[in-house]
Amino acid sequence: MSDLHVRAKALDVEDELALKRREFVLDDTVYLDGNSLGALPAHVPDRVADVITRQWGRLRIRSWDESGWWTAPERIGDRIAPLVGAAPGQIVVGDSTSVNVFKALVAAVRLARGDGGGGEADAGRDEIIVDATTFPTDGYIARSAARLTGCRLTPLTPAEVPAALSPRTAAVLLNHADYRTGRLHDLPGLTAAVHAAGALAVWDLCHTAGALPVGLDEHGVDLAVGCTYKYLNGGPGSPAYIYVREELQDRFDSPLPGWNSHAEPFGMRPEFEAAEGALRGRVGTPDILSMLALEAALDVWDGVSVDAVRAKSLALTDFFLRCVEAYVPQGLVESLTPAAHAERGSQVALRCEGAGDVMKRLIERGVVGDFRAPDVLRFGFTPLYVSFVDAERAARVLAEILEP
Repeated sequence: MSDLHVRAKALDVEDELALKRREFVLDDTVYLDGNSLGALPAHVPDRVADVITRQWGRLRIRSWDESGWWTAPERIGDRIAPLVGAAPGQIVVGDSTSVNVFKALVAAVRLARGDGGGGEADAGRDEIIVDATTFPTDGYIARSAARLTGCRLTPLTPAEVPAALSPRTAAVLLNHADYRTGRLHDLPGLTAAVHAAGALAVWDLCHTAGALPVGLDEHGVDLAVGCTYKYLNGGPGSPAYIYVREELQDRFDSPLPGWNSHAEPFGMRPEFEAAEGALRGRVGTPDILSMLALEAALDVWDGVSVDAVRAKSLALTDFFLRCVEAYVPQGLVESLTPAAHAERGSQVALRCEGAGDVMKRLIERGVVGDFRAPDVLRFGFTPLYVSFVDAERAARVLAEILEP
């Protein structure tokens, strides 16, 4: 038994979140892919069974009122809010991340221009800046939003954004963490720079919500979106969410107005009148089965401090990198994830030759991460259920696979 394995066991004994692991459906696999799909909270199947057999099966249409289906988007949004540093009433759950990116980005351009806000429109703001390193879909959506709004699209790395901002910039779409490398971007500093230029900041939180403090209200973020099936463990395809800062809600003009975002949804009037507050972010009928599975999954956060989650995340990734350095022969892997804590999300990305085949062999050996072409191994560390023993075992198996 190596010294690092002994140390891992000691760290698990000291871990204040260790008991949370019991609340998930896990096996002997080292599961380091929670940055793609979170593990199943153990109580969710029974809750979903109740939704199907009682709420849908027996109450049927009555469940829209009696089971709270109608208010689920904002109710669940309020449960996500403290995990991303937002006060209640600013998040609604529904649709996919891609759809919410589209809503947020087009609305941000309209807000920046003053379109429909009762003030003087600023047609000179004709630029959208998008994170050039973003997940591809965000880039596709940004390109479409630029065409729709008559804006030019400027792809830049987050580090290049402050110097490129100008009076022409309307909105900036950024990722809080790089999905390939796990690099954490400076949300407070970049948001402040965007505001200083008179533009609006839209943040994609898919790879940070549930893994570290975000501080949406504290840092004055205008609009934000995120998925719920990664660190929030909502299940495959669980609905995403959109955050609309309270001060902007009365001017938030969604490009996708639907009957669910109408001030009088059951009035069936041909003219659209937007609802009050963040409800403007709703569109159509909520996906109740997935949404209520997500609501149940969020129970694992009861009594959990996001600061404690962040502390464990950094400790886990530090320890994993230490084990990799100790076990893997020098020169066979290169860490793409920043060493500095302020620049690190909750994953470690390692570059190595033949990464696709290496990941297949890791999975065969019971260590599940994922592969990003052409040469990146990604390991996501979900602090609620990943242990230090998991981290040590993953590094040890990786070394055995890579051993010349």
